[in-house]
This record gives sequence, C-alpha cells and structure tokens, in this order.
Amino acid sequence: MDVSATENRYGAKIQDLGHFDDPVLICGGAYSNLEALVALFDTADRNSIPSKRIIHTGDVVAYCADPDTTAGLLRDRQVHAIQGNVEESLSASRPDCGCGFNEGSLCDKLSDEWFTYADALIGDGVRTWMGHLPQHLVFEIAGRRARVVHGSVLEINRFIFASQPDADFEAEFSAAAPDTDLIISGHSGIPFTRQVGEKVWHNSGSLGLPANDGTPRAWYSILTPQPDSLRIDIHALDYDHETARKKMNRANVCGEYARALGTGIWPSLDVLPDSEKARTGVPLELGEPVFIENMAAARS
Repeated sequence: MDVSATENRYGAKIQDLGHFDDPVLICGGAYSNLEALVALFDTADRNSIPSKRIIHTGDVVAYCADPDTTAGLLRDRQVHAIQGNVEESLSASRPDCGCGFNEGSLCDKLSDEWFTYADALIGDGVRTWMGHLPQHLVFEIAGRRARVVHGSVLEINRFIFASQPDADFEAEFSAAAPDTDLIISGHSGIPFTRQVGEKVWHNSGSLGLPANDGTPRAWYSILTPQPDSLRIDIHALDYDHETARKKMNRANVCGEYARALGTGIWPSLDVLPDSEKARTGVPLELGEPVFIENMAAARS
C-alpha cells in the first residue's frame, strides 16, 4: 500500500493510505481506557484484522486512568491514527484539551480535571508521536473515496450528530475534496451512519466511553468491501469496564465519568442536540448493516 502525506487547502496534514480490498476496522476515542483498547485489539485478532487495517479517529487520551499506557499501546500496534483535539493539545503543550465544550459548562469543568491528570502522565515519546500524526487520512474502498477526520473537515473539535440537518453534512462534503464519497469521523461519541444523496457520513462511536444509552458497551465498526457495495457494520464491544472504573476511582480522576463507565449515562448532555438528548438511557439497537453502492461500479 502506497502511503504518502500532503497538506490540503486548509493546511491539514493528510496521509493517503491507498486502496483497501479487505475489511477495515474503525474505532475512535480510546479515552485512556486501556481495558477497552485491549479488548478491541483482541477482537481484531480474532477476526484476522491486522493493524494495517485498523483506523483510530483521534482522542486516544481523555477521561480514564491510563493515558500514557493506552496511547503507547495504540502507537506500538502501529495502527493508522489521526490527531484528535487532545493529541493536538498535548503535543503542543497547550493548557487545555481543546474539546470545544462551552466555557463554564460541566463538560468544560470536568475536562480541566482529566486533562491536567493526563498531561502530567504523558511521556515525551508519546507526546512526540502525537505531534507527528496526520489530521486527516484518505483511502479508497469499494469504489468509495473516504476521508477520515476527527470532528469535521474544517474543525477538529466540531460535534456532528446523526440528527443534524442535511445542510450541515452537505457543507462538510463541500469542504472536502470533490471526489470524497465517504467521511468517517469521531469526537461525538455516538455511532451512526447517515446518507445524504450519494454521500455518506459515518461515526463508529466511542471506544473509551459508553454512548449515553444506559449500557456500558463500547463501540467500533467494520467496513467490508463487496463486489457491488460497501458494507458498514456497527458493533458493540463488551469489555472489563469495572476494572477501568475502579482504576479511575483509585486515581481519583473524574468520578463522574467513572460512574458513566458503569451506568452508560454521560454526566453532562451539554453537547447533544435535543434528538440525542431524548434518547438518553435508551439502549442502542445494532440493527441491520448498511450497504452503500459501489460508486466505481455505478459510474462504469
């Protein structure tokens, strides 16, 4: 696979991964949750998905107890990864996480706590690795040209949710390269796949925190190329959330988020649109896989 790096017109560093003919695992938001990341790699190994076909959409560090170990594991497994706002902030020694929370909100106040904790534990080697990560990845799969971003194409910390109007998604695709058919994002923490015309937006959900659905499950997805389509499956991940929670309590870091690992409910809903707020505590249904037409076949 030919891997090269360039910059786009907005100055974002882009890494081109080339073409995938086999399933690709998407995950994001490992959030210093070592137990969840280990479980994810175990799942990938059982499904014969090597590191070269795993993509992490940013924010390997955040709320949980093992920032340096979690980031080091992701680095050492040599998966494809991009900078989230947290990697950007830690690598540049910024004073906060750059999450985009409203100033003075509960999320903003809690982020001061976990970011200070993580910043004190991250070693120079991990910090340097974070600084060299690209902001975007691009690749081709099943006739689709995909772009991986953290928040959005233009803003690393923008929250994009399934309920937002078509115009929001259309604006994002307009900001991407003209041949972009599929945008894969992280940051927002709730998995979804949204089709707008012939374009598709996909978020695999969060690996390190529940999806505010009242269950402790973590989330990832698998993209599977097929002769006439791209199959997108969102998967729940069961892992040892009790150990992750107890480690947070022992470290005295973010008790509100430690509780969330067990309850599945976020301590604050500030970032959520009304539609997503209304589904607080409602277990997500995995549903059927989404099949996206192979654009190359359609154009031929």
